[in-house]
Amino acid sequence: MKKIILILFLINLQIISANTNSNTILFLGDSLTEGLGVQKDDAFPKLVQTLIQTELKKDITVINGGVSGSTTSDGLARLKWYLKKKPYLVFLALGANDGLRGLNLEKSQKNLEEIIKYAQKSNAKVLLAGMLMPPNYGLEYSERFKKMYQEIKEKYKLESMPFLLDGVAGKKEFNQADGIHPNIEGHKVIAKKVFMFIKEYL
Repeated sequence: MKKIILILFLINLQIISANTNSNTILFLGDSLTEGLGVQKDDAFPKLVQTLIQTELKKDITVINGGVSGSTTSDGLARLKWYLKKKPYLVFLALGANDGLRGLNLEKSQKNLEEIIKYAQKSNAKVLLAGMLMPPNYGLEYSERFKKMYQEIKEKYKLESMPFLLDGVAGKKEFNQADGIHPNIEGHKVIAKKVFMFIKEYL
C-alpha cells in the first residue's frame, strides 16, 4: 500500500513539473503591459526581468503577454496559448479597457475569474494587479470597479497589487501625451514596484 502511495505521489510531481516551467513568468495584460508608445525593452515586464536577474541573480524568462486594446473577454484565449510555455507565475493585469469602455463589470469579473481558475488548474501561481477608474466615469461605477478586484482577491486567496499604476497615474512626468500610457520613466517606476511585489514568489 505504501509503495502504491509513493508511486502516485511521484506521478503527481511529474505532472506538476510537466505543467509548469520554474523560470518562466507570464505578464498577461493590455497596452499598459505591452508598453504602447515605448519599445518592448522599455516596458515594465522586461525591466522586471532585468531587475530579477541583476538583484536576485536568477535566470528568469519573461513573456510579455500584453496586447493593446485587450479586455478581460479575450484574456482566457490568450492565456491558453501562452500556457504552452508552461509559466509557473502569471501576473494578471487586465480590466482597464473594460472600465474605460464602461463594460458590464459582472461580466468582466466572470472573465477574470475564468482566467484565474484556468491558470491555477495548470498549477501556475496567479498574482493580481488591480486597476482604478477615475471618478468621471461615475462614482458608483468606479467604486464597483475597485471592489471587483478586492472580491476576486478574497475569493481566490490571491496576492495582489491594489493599483498597477500607483505613483504613475496622473503624474505628467511619468506619462505620455495621452495622459494614460506610461512613458519610459513611468515604466521604470512600475517595474520597481512590481519587482518588490513579486520577488518573494520567485
